[in-house]
Amino acid sequence: MIIDTLENAFLYRSLDPGIARALDYIKTTDFAGMAIGKHTIDQDRIFAIISDYQTIPCTEVELEGHRRYIDVQYLVSGTELIGYAPLLGQVPFREYDSDEDYALYRGEATFVRLSSGMFTILYPHDLHMPCIGDPSVAVRKVVVKVII
Repeated sequence: MIIDTLENAFLYRSLDPGIARALDYIKTTDFAGMAIGKHTIDQDRIFAIISDYQTIPCTEVELEGHRRYIDVQYLVSGTELIGYAPLLGQVPFREYDSDEDYALYRGEATFVRLSSGMFTILYPHDLHMPCIGDPSVAVRKVVVKVII
């Protein structure tokens, strides 16, 4: 899991061409007025999902993991906590759904506060628990999915 501010995005461009493209998209796009939903960047290889939501207590969220895509999550506005745990052989309680590219896990997580202008890069070995906040706050987030 990588966490940083958008001003430091240049440090991560060499990780993967898809990640570089995702970070460029985030840096050059005005998300304030964009419609919620899926936005294609490179067919099914790279796409963005824009969401508006209220954060929820951590008791209502489980750890999730992906296999086909790397998540590059960017907070446009608001603040939230994101939980993290390395995938170390945990068994999912909700088996992997290949159509939706995720499985759900229970377990302990370490939490980090994200605020507007920050992003995370989450690989398949990074279980994560996003959208957490108590009290609840409004968030606009962009998740760019980069195929592995």
